[in-house]
Amino acid sequence: MPVLGGFKMNAQTDLRLENNRALLRAAEEGHSDRVRRLISGNLLDIDTKDSQGRSALLLATWKNHVEIAQMLMQAGADVNAQDKIYDSPYLVAGAEGRYEILKLSLEYGADLKSLNRYGGTALIPACEKGHPRNVELLLRAGVDVNHVNRLGWTCLLEITILGEDREPYWTIVKMLLEANADINITDKNGLHALDHARKRQLSTIEKILIEALENPHDQ
Repeated sequence: MPVLGGFKMNAQTDLRLENNRALLRAAEEGHSDRVRRLISGNLLDIDTKDSQGRSALLLATWKNHVEIAQMLMQAGADVNAQDKIYDSPYLVAGAEGRYEILKLSLEYGADLKSLNRYGGTALIPACEKGHPRNVELLLRAGVDVNHVNRLGWTCLLEITILGEDREPYWTIVKMLLEANADINITDKNGLHALDHARKRQLSTIEKILIEALENPHDQ
């Protein structure tokens, strides 16, 4: 009997490992029916990871497979589980414009204080990459608008250093100012967002920042 019991345990372990690998593939490739069947079978680890530390939910998030991401979250997948380079479903959804998945991750326990490999919140890259709907969601959720990452940049600084002088950046800058972004925070070289806007000739953003300085109570 011990031998039979051990055989049964080994068989279940092998099946679990096979299901884990299948879940990762199905989530990345967008096979929602396959994901649903695997989840309903129960014999798997919902937060299993690949060799790069990516969970099924993180893989689905990168590919913007909204239905699969929702199924995984409903099954208990961790929206804050980070891979080897500190990406998580929540952080990637915020940074990469995965609006629907970001909304879901906020509903399923996103850690607003979790940080990416640059020491930044989900809000900073959402601003830098020009995703106003994500910025609005994250601000409304309560992400710190004045958080400083390891590079010494806030959201405003990141936009003026890496962003462009066009929509949607104009809208995002206004949203940040309305959310009480501190225009006086400097980077590690003592430069303000306005300094960078002038240096890079971001004329409209420069104008928005000057108006904010001249009329602080209008923000």
